[in-house]
Amino acid sequence: MEESNTLKRIFQDRKRTNVLRTAEQATISFLVKKVPSFVTSNMLTSIGTVGSLIVMAGFILAAYIDRHYLLLGIAGLAINWLGDSLDGRVAYYRNIPRKWYGFSLDIIMDWISTVLIGLGYMVYARNAYELIAFVFVVLYGWAMIISQLRYKITDIYSIDSGFVGPTEVRIILACIMILEAIFGNLIEYFAAAMCLILFVINIAETRKLLQYGDMRDAAEREKGNKDAQLKETA
Repeated sequence: MEESNTLKRIFQDRKRTNVLRTAEQATISFLVKKVPSFVTSNMLTSIGTVGSLIVMAGFILAAYIDRHYLLLGIAGLAINWLGDSLDGRVAYYRNIPRKWYGFSLDIIMDWISTVLIGLGYMVYARNAYELIAFVFVVLYGWAMIISQLRYKITDIYSIDSGFVGPTEVRIILACIMILEAIFGNLIEYFAAAMCLILFVINIAETRKLLQYGDMRDAAEREKGNKDAQLKETA
């Protein structure tokens, strides 16, 4: 019972729908207990950003030295996941959450991390394929905006788009880096495919978001009409 209450406390601030959520939450639940007491949530957020810098460094080293340095990016993605996943969870586990501070910081650092990775790929990409990096950053930013607007409208915070969340995106990026390090000249096609998939997901999620907005507008109008009728009869 105590374990169940602990899990609810750790994940109480968001709804997860990604395909790996069960395994991911079990892993996070295990790791938060192992984080030393001197390691703060802000330190974990910084560690996550360092992971993104490592990914960017992997791309740059692969561009100028050897493409096998892309494998460094896998370690960077793992570090990024560790810091990004544990920063808020540790605060909730320790019963010292800073909901709005943590929410704001998390969004800002996620955006910075996305830009850093996009810049790294832009350095590595060949010629016109640099544009893909820009498109990816824009599309990921679009997905982030959708999640914030959905939170505003529904009061439910979710960082996932259906079955795909940040963890799945990291795993896909890691697989692409491995294939590129082994075979070379493939990353552009995979990156383009990711952008296309992300575009389709964003379109679908945007339609849902607008439906939520329409439903909330209708509910608020109905409430306003009822309040007006009550004032008239008072």
